[in-house]
Amino acid sequence: MTHPHPRGLCTVAYTSNDHEAAKAWFTRLLGVAPYFDRPGYAEFRIGDYQHELGLMDGKFAGYLGGEVVPPDGRAGAIVYWHVDDVRGMVDHAVSLGAKVHHLVRQFQPDSDFVGGSVIDPFGNVIGFMHNPHYLEVLGER
Repeated sequence: MTHPHPRGLCTVAYTSNDHEAAKAWFTRLLGVAPYFDRPGYAEFRIGDYQHELGLMDGKFAGYLGGEVVPPDGRAGAIVYWHVDDVRGMVDHAVSLGAKVHHLVRQFQPDSDFVGGSVIDPFGNVIGFMHNPHYLEVLGER
């Protein structure tokens, strides 16, 4: 059965202009190394529900259809909510007055991790993601 609305928090993504320093800092903060690590992106699974915390090199932000991280490094975060239909949810948000922030895309080639984000009419960034890891954890509950 497909759910037309967000089902739960799946990933928080932070951006940094010093990716290696951010990765080292979060490793110390969280007490675990990234479970997924490639140039420019690292991801940790943390907490009771193994939520994903992603770190992206700021130089890739423009590639995603958004703005590049400001030189002062204040980039903020994108919280991604798991949805079954990312494009449908982004389109729905846009129909309600949101603007596309990051285009809907696959996070990795040949993967089921698909996401996009919008800026709501009040200036907040909202991410939507189809995240197989979220469904895996949900299935174990």
